[in-house]
Amino acid sequence: MSLFREIPPTAGLPLYARDIFCAFSKRNPSASLEEDFKKYLGASYAAITYSGTAAFYIILEALKKLSPRKTVIIPAFICPLIPLAIKRAGLKVAVCDINKVDFNFEVNQLKKLCANNNDILAIVAVHLAGIAADFQVIQDIVKENKIFIVEDCAQSLGAVYQNKKTGTLGDFAFFSLCRGKGLTTYEGGVIVSSLKFAALIDSELNRLAKTDLFSECLKVLELFGYWIFYRPFLFWFVFRLPQLFWQLQGKMEKAFIEYFSVDFPLHKVSKMRKSVAHAMFDRLENEITNQRKTTADYIEGLKGLQGIKLITEPNGSTANYPYLTLLFDETAQRDKVFNILHNSGLGVALIYLAAITDYAYLKDMVGDAVYPNARAIAKNHITLTTSRFLTQKDICSLIERIKKI
Repeated sequence: MSLFREIPPTAGLPLYARDIFCAFSKRNPSASLEEDFKKYLGASYAAITYSGTAAFYIILEALKKLSPRKTVIIPAFICPLIPLAIKRAGLKVAVCDINKVDFNFEVNQLKKLCANNNDILAIVAVHLAGIAADFQVIQDIVKENKIFIVEDCAQSLGAVYQNKKTGTLGDFAFFSLCRGKGLTTYEGGVIVSSLKFAALIDSELNRLAKTDLFSECLKVLELFGYWIFYRPFLFWFVFRLPQLFWQLQGKMEKAFIEYFSVDFPLHKVSKMRKSVAHAMFDRLENEITNQRKTTADYIEGLKGLQGIKLITEPNGSTANYPYLTLLFDETAQRDKVFNILHNSGLGVALIYLAAITDYAYLKDMVGDAVYPNARAIAKNHITLTTSRFLTQKDICSLIERIKKI
């Protein structure tokens, strides 16, 4: 293995030269990325935004026009950008713990939060690791309390819950088109909803998302950079090297790209970047099939191994598996495995460093209460990539190393 060979930690679609050339082609001018999403999801409305965070923020601004309530419930194991978007929208965060063994809400705590607070505007249902959340439980709770559901589908494009794709289950949904998130515009997001809310979303988009030619030109250049560097023998220089730099300074949140600002951009996405993602869209299902096959190989190879649980799709769901999550019984064992394999170049990583209330820079938004299940999962998990760059030899090597350790 080359010293600098680095497999991406998630299954992002590689960008090909033909994808870029198609963006400048005049063929099929009526096709659009918005239509791709509507057709693929079976949705009636889709809009492209600067990022998944921008999409969520615009949804929140729309919700403020529909209800005077001010509080949004989020799970305790979630991307730090979510509370930042809630704060920017002038709303309040309520945190709910997750299960001990997966990413779903702790149901009794969620029920109590909704029953004891008549200010709940929305619940953010997160389809983490490409696995659909237990949506029936959430729907039963919101029916009693007239609460909106916003789906966080940043990692779940193509995942299915009870024969419906994620993004079509709640009142609103947002997807991420960020680099490494599968389909990509390098930085981008998607809002999905019903026609009932289409005019409201369009109005908020026009109000909040302006044209920024300079910033958009930078994103186009970064998209070209993604085309060049998103491959195993160059990825080390743009991903692992900066990570090592921040780790040596002890700044772990920056090393793992989990330090963000409330001043995230909102500007419009150019037709060129949308066209690139449109050109990639036909490859999406094949990529998901490959991700599921790699996951099946991991599951078979790690079957019966003591001290580790694999977080996988429940019955009635089909995950897209951008990575597979392993949950260790003991933190010391997790740390031992992670410290060895993180430096292997084989895409071993973490979802998030901590429970959301354990990020010091978010304390004023989320409080400092302890959520033991989320904290335990943060301390006891690792992820195995399902990137198409993995070879069968890589997969076997990972499995054997984990068994040996």
